[in-house]
Amino acid sequence: MARENPHRPFTPDPEQMAVFPEISGNDVNGLGEETPRPVRMIYWAPNPPDIPHGDLQMYFYGQSAKVPAFAEARAKRQEVLDAPLPAVAPEIVQNSPEGWTNSLTQFIESGDCELAGVAEVRGDWIMEGHEITQSRVIVLGVVHDYGEISQAPDPAAGLEVMAQYGRAAAAAKTVAGWLREQGWDAEPITGPMSGALLMIPAALSAGFGELGKHGSIINPTYGSSFRLSAVLTNAPFAPTPAVDAGIDGFCASCKICEDACPPEAIFQEKQMVRGKSKWYVNFDKCLPFFNQTHGCAICIAVCPWSRPGVGPNLAAKLARRAERLENEG
Repeated sequence: MARENPHRPFTPDPEQMAVFPEISGNDVNGLGEETPRPVRMIYWAPNPPDIPHGDLQMYFYGQSAKVPAFAEARAKRQEVLDAPLPAVAPEIVQNSPEGWTNSLTQFIESGDCELAGVAEVRGDWIMEGHEITQSRVIVLGVVHDYGEISQAPDPAAGLEVMAQYGRAAAAAKTVAGWLREQGWDAEPITGPMSGALLMIPAALSAGFGELGKHGSIINPTYGSSFRLSAVLTNAPFAPTPAVDAGIDGFCASCKICEDACPPEAIFQEKQMVRGKSKWYVNFDKCLPFFNQTHGCAICIAVCPWSRPGVGPNLAAKLARRAERLENEG
């Protein structure tokens, strides 16, 4: 039996629904398509009029403008984005692939980020109509204050998301600036408007965790309570391995985020999306509530893995279970 949900039933704002495009966001995303194809931009476009759901993106901005603190947070993040990067040094510093990757720990130790990993850029991570020439993507993660994000969908949670996007942007600029000082060109990319690169599949490949039922990454330590940014470069970093902590199987039998979702947008089972079977969130159901609540984040907050200290214990329990089943087999 589903748990009682204080946000149901949800009735979308008629003003928002009036600007909903005729094309389904699920069609843009490729729900039900069995043939692989490039992903198309659906939201967080640098220029909203370029996409069918651009009017809805503008509606989101209008909603957040009702809370002055959002404008202040957006302006603060823009200062980070506008800060110039250092010039690429003329002398190229050489290092082993493992040495380059190990050097990323300095940014975790300094508090710039909590997670860092590397992946080789893949063509299916590149947005349709865009090109990426760099061979490596450094993925960075910054963790939410759980006390703030747990208030979702109150504005406090939305402000925490914006604050961490600001930290993520600063981390990407810092890492890119460091690489440029080593003589290697580097391009920072930051969410939510990441542009050419899909950061979630890159982060999965770089070892950040596994895709959860709610469509976000679940990290064994931090759950889903973090945000991403990245740096594109040709510096020869060694890729960090993907992880299998048993999270996918856990999600298959867990219904917490599913029951907590006000618009009932989270599917019970995996869906076929552009030729791949994966966890998927119904975009057309999710977006209206997301827009009206400054970014929602309920599914991230209620995920058992997101509660501080819970993730490592769950990961250890699942590892013991997997070992036991392997020995029995």
